[in-house]
Amino acid sequence: MTFLLAHDPDPLPNLSVESGKSGEGVGRWVPEMKHTFLAKYIEGTRQARKKYSQRIYIDLFCGPGRVQVKEETTTRHGGALIAWQHSHLANASFTSCLVGDLDPVRANACVERLRAFGAPARAFVGAAEDTVNEIIRAVPGNALCLAYLDPYNLQYLSFNIIEKLAQLSRVDFAVHFSTMDLRRNVLMEYNSERARFDQTAPGWRDHIDPEAFVRGDADEIFFDYWCELVKNLGFTISQRIPLVRDDGNRPLYHLVFFSRHPFPNKIWGHVAQGPNREFNFG
Repeated sequence: MTFLLAHDPDPLPNLSVESGKSGEGVGRWVPEMKHTFLAKYIEGTRQARKKYSQRIYIDLFCGPGRVQVKEETTTRHGGALIAWQHSHLANASFTSCLVGDLDPVRANACVERLRAFGAPARAFVGAAEDTVNEIIRAVPGNALCLAYLDPYNLQYLSFNIIEKLAQLSRVDFAVHFSTMDLRRNVLMEYNSERARFDQTAPGWRDHIDPEAFVRGDADEIFFDYWCELVKNLGFTISQRIPLVRDDGNRPLYHLVFFSRHPFPNKIWGHVAQGPNREFNFG
């Protein structure tokens, strides 16, 4: 049986909706891959979550909580709503949803929608580099946390954010790493006078031979270096890192999952074999 995403009507249709950079709607890969992987992972880890009295969902780039998919007449849940609804379906609901966005309208829309579905949610308005400090202070001790990081552009995926969240004793990460942004701009950013990717992977220029730009694999070396930075924080990256492509088969995102514990990585490994692959959630 095909896995189905929660697809409830929008309880607050007057609020902001994410419709993509062009305003024509987001690609179908958003619900079919990004949100499906997230939902299946959350359902797949329900037994582990039940062992903890405090279960926290963290989303520093939450958007308005609702998306318009291209060529669809109705809207769908955004990532935070997908996370909440599927934790609820799995009878291991998050005890708190801590969501943030640079835009106060979007952040508050997301929280209002979460609350409309019964989620204990709190909004943090501002740049993720700032709100991460407030969010960490709001996490109870010994809580089990899932940090879902999905920035529009790679430059906003500051490694400092990951370092700070890594201070939490029990935290797993699902990160959308913008491959398209990297491939389009890594050559220009090799110029030391530019700095778009310097916070994403500090010191990256020292690890990429200029010959890599001739060979065409500088973006792959950058991504591998970023993965090494993550591992140096004590995390293991799941062996399965799906590459999301757009309707023109152009690479958009790597979906990267990492954890300190083998069980979450194992579940992600099953999930990432394909958005519609069935497995025993246990």
